[in-house]
Amino acid sequence: MMILASASPRRNELLSLILDEFQIEPADVDESIENNIPLEQIPAYLAAKKAKYVSERHPDDIVIGCDTGVFIDNNIIGKPSNEKAAYQILKLLSGRTHHVITGVALCRGGHISCFSQATEVEFYPLSEEEINDYILTGEPMDKAGAYGIQGKGAIFVRGIKGDYFNVVGLPVAMLKRKLEEFVRDE
Repeated sequence: MMILASASPRRNELLSLILDEFQIEPADVDESIENNIPLEQIPAYLAAKKAKYVSERHPDDIVIGCDTGVFIDNNIIGKPSNEKAAYQILKLLSGRTHHVITGVALCRGGHISCFSQATEVEFYPLSEEEINDYILTGEPMDKAGAYGIQGKGAIFVRGIKGDYFNVVGLPVAMLKRKLEEFVRDE
């Protein structure tokens, strides 16, 4: 059996593109980071934490852990804590290019394999009104970078370079290949 260690409805939907059957068991882990982890490796580090946590209870199953971060100006931007934080994040992204990195960890028993996928996203310049109207939808509150490319946040995106599904939260094509390797190499 395969288990998705995430409560994200977006990841659930995307994983169903490559797996007919899987279970969902969110990983309730401490997401603090050790100081020596390079910035770009944080999503893979957190994905591994989540996969290991769920795998301890299901050692015979393949557990898929995921974490997505938005990166700009040598900083990682997570989910906004409130509407003011969402506004500040969207203002920071306005008219600029940022990177979305999703880390994925595959774990069964003591065997773990991690990878990351990066996508470049360019935003149009955003007006105060656009930002405030978007915040009123509630959509930015549970998303890294305070926007959902698959939802109303799509109107901010001038272009992307890389995997669209990675920005949504799961690099589906790469995951399919990595799962095949993981199963074959075990």
